[in-house]
Amino acid sequence: MMAGMSQLFGEVAGAYSEARPGYPAEIVAAIRAYHDGTPELLVEVGAGTGLATATLLGLGAPTTCVEPDPRMARVLAERFPQVEVVTAAFEEWTPPAGGVSALACAMAWHWLDPATRNRRAHDALRPGGTLAVFGHRYDYVDPGQRAAIRAAFESVDPETVVDRPDDWVRTDIAGSGLFTAVRTPVFRRDLPLDTAAYLRLVGTFSPQLRRPPALRERVLAAVGATVDGFGGTVVLDLRTTLVLARRPA
Repeated sequence: MMAGMSQLFGEVAGAYSEARPGYPAEIVAAIRAYHDGTPELLVEVGAGTGLATATLLGLGAPTTCVEPDPRMARVLAERFPQVEVVTAAFEEWTPPAGGVSALACAMAWHWLDPATRNRRAHDALRPGGTLAVFGHRYDYVDPGQRAAIRAAFESVDPETVVDRPDDWVRTDIAGSGLFTAVRTPVFRRDLPLDTAAYLRLVGTFSPQLRRPPALRERVLAAVGATVDGFGGTVVLDLRTTLVLARRPA
């Protein structure tokens, strides 16, 4: 994984699983249908504290989680004692002989080495195996809330965070030429959050974690005052995109 990533998120390991929204159960049905049944072995890469693990266990497959940060891995192992937890970067992990039938990655694909992630995923899968990469895209139901919150961030820290295109994971995986039958179902839901919950969420995002502590506090104060101005609730438009692909048999 890219240098420094685990240090960022390990810092908020305790709050991460409480602040971040989980994943819809429809992901399990979509993976099972695509895979044509329950995988014999599922490996989740960059599992963090287990937000996606909680959903993926619905597949009923034996599961191994690969997580580079020991603080995150510790929380993960405590939450899910039935899961094998390997504390290692994806780039350092050795797949079992013969490969795995399914490989999943939630909100961590961009942290994997872009020069090798597709090849490593391909080589970790057995022929015909399933790759499932998914993650959230956060937007706002009300354009007025979107504009006001963005202005609050920029009033304290004008450094612009450039979002990746919505379809960047599909483009990355399909463009590698290593996989076939790429599918991209999208699930969405409204997610209302009160001021405290929204600030906890913001506190787990990498741009906020990269800020010096004093700047973090000023950002939270400005954003919190803005959400309070909406009556203390912001409604997120939460879109979860699942990219499914297959290693050719």
